[in-house]
Amino acid sequence: MKEMQGFPQPLGVTITKECVNFSVQVPFGKTCDLLLYKNGEKEPAFVCSMPETQSIGEVRFLALSGFEPKEYGYHYAIDGRQCLDPYVKELTKRQTFGGAFSLESGDVVGKVAVLPYDWEGDKPLQIPKQEVIAYSLHVRGFTKHSSSKVKQKGTFYGIVEKLAYLKELGINQIQCMPVYEFLERNGDKVNYWGYGQGFYFAPKATYSADISPVKELKDMVKACHKMGIEVVLEMPFTADVLPQTALECLKYYLLEFHIDGFILNPYVTPLAGIQNEPLLKGCKILYKDDEMQNVLRRFLKGDEAMIDEMMRVLVFCNQRDGKFHYISNQTGFTLKDLVSYDGKHNERNGEQNQDGPVYNYSWNCGAEGPSRKRGVLKLRKQQLRNAFFLLLTSQGMPCILAGDEFENSQKGNNNVYCQDNETAWLDWNQLKKDDSLFFFVKDLIALRKSLTCLRQSGELKGLDDTGSGFPDVSFHGENAWQSPNETASRQLGILYYDDEAPCFIAYNMHWIRHTFALPTLPKKKKYYVVADTMQGVFAKPVKLEAQKKLELLPRCIMILIGK
Repeated sequence: MKEMQGFPQPLGVTITKECVNFSVQVPFGKTCDLLLYKNGEKEPAFVCSMPETQSIGEVRFLALSGFEPKEYGYHYAIDGRQCLDPYVKELTKRQTFGGAFSLESGDVVGKVAVLPYDWEGDKPLQIPKQEVIAYSLHVRGFTKHSSSKVKQKGTFYGIVEKLAYLKELGINQIQCMPVYEFLERNGDKVNYWGYGQGFYFAPKATYSADISPVKELKDMVKACHKMGIEVVLEMPFTADVLPQTALECLKYYLLEFHIDGFILNPYVTPLAGIQNEPLLKGCKILYKDDEMQNVLRRFLKGDEAMIDEMMRVLVFCNQRDGKFHYISNQTGFTLKDLVSYDGKHNERNGEQNQDGPVYNYSWNCGAEGPSRKRGVLKLRKQQLRNAFFLLLTSQGMPCILAGDEFENSQKGNNNVYCQDNETAWLDWNQLKKDDSLFFFVKDLIALRKSLTCLRQSGELKGLDDTGSGFPDVSFHGENAWQSPNETASRQLGILYYDDEAPCFIAYNMHWIRHTFALPTLPKKKKYYVVADTMQGVFAKPVKLEAQKKLELLPRCIMILIGK
């Protein structure tokens, strides 16, 4: 092995034809050694000094030749304390999730070399945002339950085994919770979700089925792309991560893993700099926004004074911002629990039920938790269908929480951050017990994809820009062209107009019937019912008997088209 003149940029390990370069940030006044481990050995085979005299700023760098990179792992020792490279690209395999591992030993080291990969011509899909039906999942929890029946449970390959299911449902994007290396324990609790400090450049070893998380994440992405499904990664960098480092990380995942997009925390990572990066121009840069979730939840359960807010969040989306829409997310109740619990039940977390969101805007439909009352169960199922109607008839990009489509429950726990068990894992047995909601959602997604009025590429303004005599969107109630935005109103009619296929959606979240006045359609067009909460999506559109008014049952939504 021979030492050579290295270079400070880029940070991390860079392999060239001539050498392997190691570059790392080290505070002034501290010593730094590079430790090289032969694969499978716990004691370093080589220790190379990286003196401060050979540095630029706080960056130490060293190049080595005369050794085979794929046969070695590495650590740094800074002031005698062993630590992983923040830019490490892959860690050695660990056997179990949830175990504590030491950063100050050779038990887990970084791999020097990331092996070549054949992408077979793959590239990011770049599906238009308004065409996306997203699905939010936890890589481990998605298939870890024994009921998933996959061979490689809780892994990247486990997701691959479920792609046919996602394709059947109509999903064309998965959003993965953190898949980078994070510390799996926080004190005496498991860090199941993966938030907090991590080694962001390295895919998670315990999410791999065999020996290489890098290869398996790439295999998963390539398999998803072959099925027409994008892969978006949640990257919630902590506040101590420099914007430059975050940007480098995103570019690395884009180039190395063909990732289609990222979900960022805008309060930590400046979105403007990310969005202006030329390499990321075709990449989806997203962020979570609970505002729409809370509005939809409050309207769903029948809160008053929600009509103005509903008109805003359902219709006036901005395709240029990074928002996407959801009614349930990892933090907060699943959809099943949203209609089954008035309060959170997080006792198993060991924090006296003090953790998790306090305001969930949920309603248990008359009984707290599991119930055998027929009226309660019937109302809950109706509310679940209403929730999917609200989400999938909104403009913009909707996202479904994994398992909501088959009534997955977390038993009232709205903060399963530390529950690496059947509380947080998806229970696929529920799909076998009752698949009616799955097929309802599948049909509703297919209907959304067939109606261009629900997938507008531009921002709707409520103006007639085409000279048709109709604005692109208008609001109606018991009287046509008048939105029922009184405080007590819990019903709303929306007309999306285009000459080919106008669409009227009537929402009634009140517990009594309401009549909607229907605006007269031009060119001899008539209203046809294509879907409602009670019956789902119709196999064939049914002509509406009365063309001037529509009576809607309590807590019901109906979609009409004009033809």
